Amino acid sequence: MDGTVLVADDDRTIRTVLTQALTRAGCKVHATSSLVTLMRWVEEGKGDLVISDVVMPDGNGLETLPRISERRPGLPVIVISAQNTIMTAIQAAEKEAYDYLPKPFDLPDLMKRAARALEVRRRAAAKPAARAETEAAGSDLPLVGRTPAMQALYRLVARVMNTEMPVLISGESGTGKSLIARAIHDFSDRRTLPFVVAQAADLQGMDGPSAVLARARGGTLVFDEVGDFDPATQARIVRMLDTLSDSAPRVMATSQADLVQAMEAGRFRQDLYYRLAGVTLTVPSLRERVEDIPLLAEHFLGRTEPGGTTRRLRPEALELIRAYSWPGNVRQLENTIRRLAVTSADEEIGRAEVEAVLSNQPAIEPLREGVEGEKLSASVAKHLKRYFDLHGGVLPPPGLYQRILREMELPLIEIALDATGGNQAKCADLLGINRNTLRKKITDLDIRVTRRRKLM
Repeated sequence: MDGTVLVADDDRTIRTVLTQALTRAGCKVHATSSLVTLMRWVEEGKGDLVISDVVMPDGNGLETLPRISERRPGLPVIVISAQNTIMTAIQAAEKEAYDYLPKPFDLPDLMKRAARALEVRRRAAAKPAARAETEAAGSDLPLVGRTPAMQALYRLVARVMNTEMPVLISGESGTGKSLIARAIHDFSDRRTLPFVVAQAADLQGMDGPSAVLARARGGTLVFDEVGDFDPATQARIVRMLDTLSDSAPRVMATSQADLVQAMEAGRFRQDLYYRLAGVTLTVPSLRERVEDIPLLAEHFLGRTEPGGTTRRLRPEALELIRAYSWPGNVRQLENTIRRLAVTSADEEIGRAEVEAVLSNQPAIEPLREGVEGEKLSASVAKHLKRYFDLHGGVLPPPGLYQRILREMELPLIEIALDATGGNQAKCADLLGINRNTLRKKITDLDIRVTRRRKLM
């Protein structure tokens, strides 16, 4: 690797590390903590590659990108930033940064990207000038994460936001699929046009599809949880998409169901799937990005300050939050943090308070559809093993035995009561337990019993 690299970062340690690594790789390096100095070097014609931080003492690194592109077309810029949000990634892409990496970055990965950028610099023609700056957007999007899965998602969002291709956004409930759809719209060229979310009910009747299109105009139309749409509604969407004109809205869809599996099972139309899945974005579950949990927790806590009181999570409380499985994903985490912020008496939230809140919530994710004929014990064992594996060597919160029993016991008793028409004597006999024991469990589990005649 050879060439001259301009490094701009206000952190002396980062400047030193990058200077040493790039020099060992065969590059010449100019390092500075000032954007003014960086721009002077650029204007003097120095450098084959720029590596720049975003937040600098004398300005914003992203705001210098159009100036660099104007003065030195084709000069690649790798943006590094501790602001690990989707907005940073999108702004970097919009301003035509060559690449974007969150801090803390992996040095070998950065070196590989720098080598590719220098090679592109040697071979490629000058890039077109950067697009006009995107209008400022709210910084409160909970699409925060430094894990590779989230950063890869951010980059893909940035690449597809101004294309005409339909986008299918898949992921579990609570992962932020609708926020991704909204971000694509808000940062696209269609951001001043309507953003319309269509449910199955909005598409009923002869005038349903045309009314939805009229609302969306040339903006963005999102089919929410399209995997739950019935066959008739799916057929209406296919007919509607086949009649779209050049001025039609951009089409997106969200789904927590596996549409490929549903299509193979005959529950989802193949022609509709291929019309919607131009680009597929998969939003990872919180279990798949455990390292982002503390970051998200602090983010939500910073937005939840009742009475102006600043709350903080003690290290042991934060570690307990990190170890939890979060079956409800980011939405469940946000609601939990809000509750902790409201109910905590002290500025610092401790482990005991977190345990009290989490003890009343599901301990594990809902069971997926298992293999046909698989024994219940095998399904539970598989699920529990996955639950432990997902904690990466960190033990789950204490009290797991009782939480697991509660989750298994509650639906078992509810279903048994339903099967016996609410007759507790029959239910106790069916379960093989004492009637008084059943009554106590009904009370402890807060089960509502409805008596009715049941033909068995």
